[in-house]
Amino acid sequence: PVLNSKRKESPMNLTRLSLSVLLAAALVLAGCSKEHSATDGHDHGDAIHAEPGVTPGSHADWCAEHEIAESKCTRCDPSLVAAFKATHDWCAEHGLPESHCVQCDPRRKSVRPPKSGGE
Repeated sequence: PVLNSKRKESPMNLTRLSLSVLLAAALVLAGCSKEHSATDGHDHGDAIHAEPGVTPGSHADWCAEHEIAESKCTRCDPSLVAAFKATHDWCAEHGLPESHCVQCDPRRKSVRPPKSGGE
């Protein structure tokens, strides 16, 4: 028997598929933000983001959510994006600084600085 490869999708299946794709896209774009708590169903544990006023480049200056120095985390602080773009340090494909983009080069993985005596 010959199989008919031109199967017509029902409008209901296409609508369901379209809604699923839109919902998935919305969830990805919404992402994760600093403003969440342990009670909102999205707990990352303790000390995910650096406390305000920490010394940039120190052990305390760490965004555990995105594994980068908090002072350089464009996902947590979108106001940093313009500075990275101005210095031509931007990966448009992945939406973060090229110098941080481990998808383009896994050797770029950031390492948290060790604790110093005062931390």
